[in-house]
Amino acid sequence: MKTDDESLIRAASAVRQNAYVPYSGYFVGAAVLDEAGRVHAGCNVENTAFPQGTCAEQNAIGAMVAAGGKRIVAIAVIGGTEEPITCMPCGACRQRICEFADRHTRILLVGENDTTTSYRIEELLPASFRLPD
Repeated sequence: MKTDDESLIRAASAVRQNAYVPYSGYFVGAAVLDEAGRVHAGCNVENTAFPQGTCAEQNAIGAMVAAGGKRIVAIAVIGGTEEPITCMPCGACRQRICEFADRHTRILLVGENDTTTSYRIEELLPASFRLPD
């Protein structure tokens, strides 16, 4: 695993603790590495007015854009109730990732026993609305 990947996973794991999940108890953290080498983190935030909550991936991407980032080099996602389980991004988040990804973007999903699986956007969102460069 690349050092950048380990840093991303640590950032996603740390921010996951801040998730606001009073309804599901399902904590998710995400961390994005942008084209300038900066890390941007986000956690999920639930809302009693379903489906008004926001996903961790959405919040991490929003933090990247707010800081001036334009491209996702890699994104790490870690979720679960207590111990991490493989947490696949929802369809909306796959599209959000695709918006800022290219064919080289790594999507790292952390699962049981800290196993990490790496995907490319074409694997998670085949025939996407916007094909990455």
